[in-house]
Amino acid sequence: MTDATIGVIATGRIAVGLVKGYELGAPLNVYPRDEENDGVEDIHSMPMAAIAQRIARMVRELSDTQGARPGAAGVGFPGIIRNGIVEESPNLKQAKGASLAEMLRCELAGQGFDISVELCNDADAMAAGIAATKGQLEKLVRVWTLGNGIGFGRYPITDGVWEGGHMVVTLDPRETYCGCGGRGHLEGIMGNRAMRLRFLDLEPEEVFFRARQKDARCAEFETLWHRALAAATASSIHMGGPGKFFISGPNARFVQVNLLNQFLHEMVTMTPLQGSVFEVVSVNEEIAIVGAAVNASRAAGQLV
Repeated sequence: MTDATIGVIATGRIAVGLVKGYELGAPLNVYPRDEENDGVEDIHSMPMAAIAQRIARMVRELSDTQGARPGAAGVGFPGIIRNGIVEESPNLKQAKGASLAEMLRCELAGQGFDISVELCNDADAMAAGIAATKGQLEKLVRVWTLGNGIGFGRYPITDGVWEGGHMVVTLDPRETYCGCGGRGHLEGIMGNRAMRLRFLDLEPEEVFFRARQKDARCAEFETLWHRALAAATASSIHMGGPGKFFISGPNARFVQVNLLNQFLHEMVTMTPLQGSVFEVVSVNEEIAIVGAAVNASRAAGQLV
């Protein structure tokens, strides 16, 4: 496999894949494996140098096993990513300021791979993966990822910060649940951490279950949760135009598309900006790995 591209996602765990033709060419190399979770250092506690070293070793292992000589590597990582640097990563605080692309390029060179490295936000990798696997690489693709944090991915990547999870969606000064410390943020309403702080006696899935059972407190929050996502989407539409918004991640299961459509219709009223639609999609890290590889190949002027 001489013309494959490496794709990497490093969020809850590290997963490395070989991508060719918008598909994985081999089983993933992951760390930690499910059977290794006990006593294994979690990515959230690993120094950045250790993360770069681990990824490089995993690339070498996978490439050697498959007889591959990859032409580029793409890495999806949480946080504000610009010019190969993690400028800020609220959920991986040790990453702030790390020149991860250069660190990884040097580590890969030490493993015998003199290749380019493209670092992107993990949600942008997911957007590229959705575009590739759905045959929509010629279109604008935007995706919300709903989980512990809230990611906003965009394909094609353009210059900008794109930290959509930190859009301000309320002016209520009591909304202080976002992990970054900011007030009124989308993630401060929708993120798992924020929901656990708000409902100290309930897990997120219990909140939405009780909302269906007409519990007043939970039902009120369910409405706020959907209004917040509609507000952030409306802001994106007013800046970037209408289109399709994909919704993914573990908490996409709580989404009621009819409520989102209702609230969005109330917020976007100018005729040229109407017509956006939501689609809840079941995605996994394999799609994000494909997307990271797509972004790397395009940055290197190659085809996947």
